[in-house]
Amino acid sequence: MSNSSSILVLENLQVRFPIANGFLDAIVGKTPRSVRAVDGVDLTIGRGEIVALVGESGSGKTTVGRAITKLVQPTSGKLLFGGEDMAGLKGFAALRPYRRRVQMIFQDAYQALNPRHTVFDIVAEPLRSMKLVECDDELTDRVSEALTSAGLNPAEEFFARFPHELSGGQRQRVVVAGALVVKPELIVADEPVSMLDVSIRAQILQALIDLRDQHGLALLFITHDLPLAWLIADRIAVMYLGRIVEIGTADDITLNPQHPYTIALRDATPKVRRDDGPREGIKVLQGEIPSAARVPTGCRFHPRCPLAFDRCKSEEPPSIEVRPLHRSACWLAV
Repeated sequence: MSNSSSILVLENLQVRFPIANGFLDAIVGKTPRSVRAVDGVDLTIGRGEIVALVGESGSGKTTVGRAITKLVQPTSGKLLFGGEDMAGLKGFAALRPYRRRVQMIFQDAYQALNPRHTVFDIVAEPLRSMKLVECDDELTDRVSEALTSAGLNPAEEFFARFPHELSGGQRQRVVVAGALVVKPELIVADEPVSMLDVSIRAQILQALIDLRDQHGLALLFITHDLPLAWLIADRIAVMYLGRIVEIGTADDITLNPQHPYTIALRDATPKVRRDDGPREGIKVLQGEIPSAARVPTGCRFHPRCPLAFDRCKSEEPPSIEVRPLHRSACWLAV
């Protein structure tokens, strides 16, 4: 996607968390290590586009989302939003305009909501803290509009309720409304439906798609569920051990994956069969993601890859364009 139509561009984004040396390490002068949570991510999100970031727990996808929303500070690289580099932006006053344009939906709605505040106060808080309204009538109108857009109708019936008086789906919709109320240009949704029933998931996903269509929002949808990403996203980026190993259209990544890791994620998904034959066993991805403090030499997926060969053990594969808009970081794609 061209930069002219892009709202967000990440260039070699890195986030590292230092590991404090122990007493003996300090005595012998051992060099401090760091966790390479995000290790050189390149990603572009277009205006009005939904991009899904998929990977196992520990792959670094949530850290990417928190870096975009400036909840963690990038170690290096560029974070271009609207053509301006926001990577070095710090401080509440400096971040206020950016936070109005970029919002985050968290995974655990109950933890994200203050149990002592009503729904009205929760949704109105961003408007008050950023001083985006001039009178109480405007505040009420903006909160009502956000709740309605999130699917809570009629909005006035929810104003005086507390989080414990809502269902799981309603709580998640309040979180969505809290992100929408400042009218952002980009929303980062971190596993927004993983704790909900299947039927409620469909409602929230449809609400997010409708919001994109109605308001032109760009959305980064973070999930571990590849089929779920296929349902909502225009493009899917697959992340492993801090890097994007494959990216392409939702159909290409789901139906015709090129990287062994993406294939393993697809095959690990249980399938519902219509025939009366025996059920297929689930193909389990063996092993765990290596420690982000000890990134393997060569291809970072080779310790778990059944197709790995000698070159995988010594060289990091570049991202290769296997077809238009579809790239894979695997020697098999060369």
